[in-house]
Amino acid sequence: MDRRAPVFHTLGCRLNAYETEAMKRLTDEAGLGDAVVVNTCAVTQEAVRKARQDIRRLRRENPNATVIVTGCAAQTDPDTFAAMPEVDRVIGNTEKMAPQTWRSFAAPDLVGETERVQVDDIMSVTETAGHLIDGFGTRSRAYVQVQNGCDHRCTFCIIPYGRGNSRSVPAGVVVDQIRRLRENGFNEVVLTGVDLTSWGADLPGTPKLGDLVRRILKLVPDLPRLRISSIDSIEVDEALMEAIATEPRLMPHMHLSLQHGHDLILKRMKRRHLRDDAIRFCEEARRLRPDMVFGADIIAGFPTETEEHFEGSLRLVEECGLTWLHVFPYSARPGTPAARMPQLHGQLVKERAARLREAGARAAEAHLSAQVGRTHAVLMENARMGRTEQFAEVLFSEDRPVGDIVSATVSGHEGTQLLA
Repeated sequence: MDRRAPVFHTLGCRLNAYETEAMKRLTDEAGLGDAVVVNTCAVTQEAVRKARQDIRRLRRENPNATVIVTGCAAQTDPDTFAAMPEVDRVIGNTEKMAPQTWRSFAAPDLVGETERVQVDDIMSVTETAGHLIDGFGTRSRAYVQVQNGCDHRCTFCIIPYGRGNSRSVPAGVVVDQIRRLRENGFNEVVLTGVDLTSWGADLPGTPKLGDLVRRILKLVPDLPRLRISSIDSIEVDEALMEAIATEPRLMPHMHLSLQHGHDLILKRMKRRHLRDDAIRFCEEARRLRPDMVFGADIIAGFPTETEEHFEGSLRLVEECGLTWLHVFPYSARPGTPAARMPQLHGQLVKERAARLREAGARAAEAHLSAQVGRTHAVLMENARMGRTEQFAEVLFSEDRPVGDIVSATVSGHEGTQLLA
């Protein structure tokens, strides 16, 4: 009888999704049979609640499978998941990337009850492997993990305790993987990490992210598009600014970890920038690359936030010229300093998050309206939809070759999509 392939369920960030693809290869090589693997997120309390809910549903749908829970929530709170009757195994973020973990699950006679929970100290991990996968996301775009973990301790964030300290994949490993992806036909590569701008701090010579970007573009000259994911603007180095100014293959879209628009709240968050730093970065990047578009993460309803503080975040949308907003209603994470601060009422947090989303929707509408009549290079993700260099979706009325970069003139927009 054929072995039933494991079922994977991923919550949270793009890095989690990338690691799920790596786990699929590891479980296939190990010969793991009937199993459900849940890769959890811990960024908010709601994400943890959703994980528990999904685990119960997946158990009902797969009554005979081995249910394995991993990811950041499993790393930070393994006992919670181990106590669930639906869960058979709990493994940490390091263990999920280890081939021997999956080999042991594929041979259950080798696994004793004492190993039901396998979660080691994530802070003891000192390196990150470059998990080589054939590509993930679409047939046109591939994601490459170049960094993991975070050395910063923002007062609202539990992620360092799920991911460990910052560690980097060596540049040579990254370049080799991107070459392989290019040979497999990918026209765009996205560099991902937990704290991407800290890349290189733990490597010999302490190179910077800009050095990695320039090295990739030099050594993979036939790569049409290189994109970087979320960055901390205060840590952007001179080499990256030079690449923004001089490298057309580096995409003019950056997602910024801003979090707030008022200096007092930024200090209470233990962020490393002030609002004027964010505004200056956006102005300088746009001066170097006039077609640059910014997304940003912003938290609404942080403890002690007044209406005046919140309005600073609203103004930041315009002052930084933000286009794509990821708005997070503040969620207290047990064990973080912010959870011990005076909390806002939940309804007020929701209302402020809704106001921020409205501001983001207006900014996106203005950007999309400004594209009408313009011609863009669009990377086709499926036969009828692709993305501009600034990451806006473009909907086509006729099929285009998936994976190709096509020229398209924008005729209008509908919702959050451009029309061509």
